[in-house]
Amino acid sequence: MALTITPSLELPDREVSVSFVRASGPGGQNVNKVATAAQLRFDLAGSSVLAPEVKARLRALAGRRVTAEGAVLIIARNHRTQEANRREAETR
Repeated sequence: MALTITPSLELPDREVSVSFVRASGPGGQNVNKVATAAQLRFDLAGSSVLAPEVKARLRALAGRRVTAEGAVLIIARNHRTQEANRREAETR
């Protein structure tokens, strides 16, 4: 399932990955036991759907969220469930 950005732009699955990690924050007793924080990674450098000028603008806007490998990394950990954090990361 591709990640839809606008009606005319979708990021293919091969360029976006979501993993779950442990994080501080809401969660009560599960906070140190369950990986609920969503970590969304978009391969900006290797993207085939974005034009070079769009990549440059996104790199400038993303700032510290861009890794040394050229990926945009978004971490969402405001919710207690993986699903809610995944939705928040995709929305961002």
